[in-house]
Amino acid sequence: MSATPHLAAPPAHYENFPVASWLCPPHLRPPIAAIYHFARTADDIADEGDASPDERLADLHAYRDELAAAARGAPLESTRWPQVFGPLVHSIAEFALPEALLADLLSAFMQDIEKTRDGGTYADRTELLDYCRRSANPGGRLLLHLYGVNDAEALAQSDAICSALQLINFWQDPSVDLPRGRFYFPLTDCARRGFTREHFKVFPPLAPAPVPQEAINLIAVVSAWARELMNEGAPLVHRLPGRAGWELRLVVQGGLRILDKIEGLGFDTFSQRPTIGKTDAPLLLWKALRMRRQWRPMKAPPR
Repeated sequence: MSATPHLAAPPAHYENFPVASWLCPPHLRPPIAAIYHFARTADDIADEGDASPDERLADLHAYRDELAAAARGAPLESTRWPQVFGPLVHSIAEFALPEALLADLLSAFMQDIEKTRDGGTYADRTELLDYCRRSANPGGRLLLHLYGVNDAEALAQSDAICSALQLINFWQDPSVDLPRGRFYFPLTDCARRGFTREHFKVFPPLAPAPVPQEAINLIAVVSAWARELMNEGAPLVHRLPGRAGWELRLVVQGGLRILDKIEGLGFDTFSQRPTIGKTDAPLLLWKALRMRRQWRPMKAPPR
């Protein structure tokens, strides 16, 4: 369910959204923090603890109702999550945060629970990208909203980056996702290699069996797809002003670095999980500095 961070590095258990890092303009830190805590809490509801799938869904529906109340500016006396909706009410009012984007997140969390519970799959890349549209893309669009960047090209580039980050997380994590019953490989891509979901139950870490070469080829193909999306969205780094644009450069390069590491493992992420560490920082900084400039940065809107 998590994705590599869009603008900053939040705690490992929720990585879809930026936190109010020092790279963000001070007046945007409160709404960014409010968005982050809204998303992180929803992710905790969906993933953490011992609740049953039905209980998690019920709590997410209640959370959705409280989002609707917050968007209306309703009083907070009865909220179950005052630490989330108190700041969010103020941010929605002051910055006109779109309720629909926040609701899309909850829709994706609910879908993840339902598909995991029911053994669901994604028929093709279009269906998987629709999940990314709701699980990852709202983070980028909300950030652009705060910066006053709302043209169609910038939104499309943001969507490409965020979807790429989500896909990279999937191809980085099959050794984590498969034992948890989460299956993100498009069935059309699997079928071209003679696979169904059932075949993956005999791969490590689920069984001490060698990974078939066609499964390795599958990771190679979908990783190339994620790289294409990331490169498609990369020019956006020159649209965001100042420090935010530089941080986005590092996020883009971080995603591409994970793809390089997947390739370095021979595309066998069924057996091991590639990660980025401190030793990668100099290379990421160097690559971020070398990103070609294609757009003039826009000034941040006045408060």
